[in-house]
Amino acid sequence: MTAARLRSRPELRNQRRQRAHGCWNHLIAAPLWPKHSANLGTLLRTCDAVGACLAVPRRPWVPDALNQGNTLRHRQCVHWVDGRVDRWLARQRSGGSAVVGVELTDESIRLADLPAARKRTVMVLGHELDGIPPEGLELLDMAVEIPMVGTGHSLNVAVAGSLVLYKLAGLC
Repeated sequence: MTAARLRSRPELRNQRRQRAHGCWNHLIAAPLWPKHSANLGTLLRTCDAVGACLAVPRRPWVPDALNQGNTLRHRQCVHWVDGRVDRWLARQRSGGSAVVGVELTDESIRLADLPAARKRTVMVLGHELDGIPPEGLELLDMAVEIPMVGTGHSLNVAVAGSLVLYKLAGLC
């Protein structure tokens, strides 16, 4: 077996997009009930990696939160959700988008069984402690769970969202 060769930064730069992607309006990560600010910037970086957009509620602290964990040089696609997030989510669903929640429910499918998104898909993430509230759960077309063998109850929002985004994007 040959030793692994690391790619240099110039090699990686040549293989990646030179500019940020625009709004492809296909895959949208929606942490609609955020708790921890660092998760938003981290999730925004994952959105860039998979070609997704981020939808976040318009709160005074959110712009700073997006900058906190985001080290990308280019402006990213962010959809601002004004007003009640459940109404925004209902509009997405009535407009034909698939709405997939990352949540433990009786009907949740395992992450490994989640197919890649074939139409515009909104991936919904809930609050770190309470998950997706009942008014959001009612609007899901499907819930996906991330199996865990450890003692924790769940992953943080940025990690869980990143895993599901990669699966929905068909990259794993």
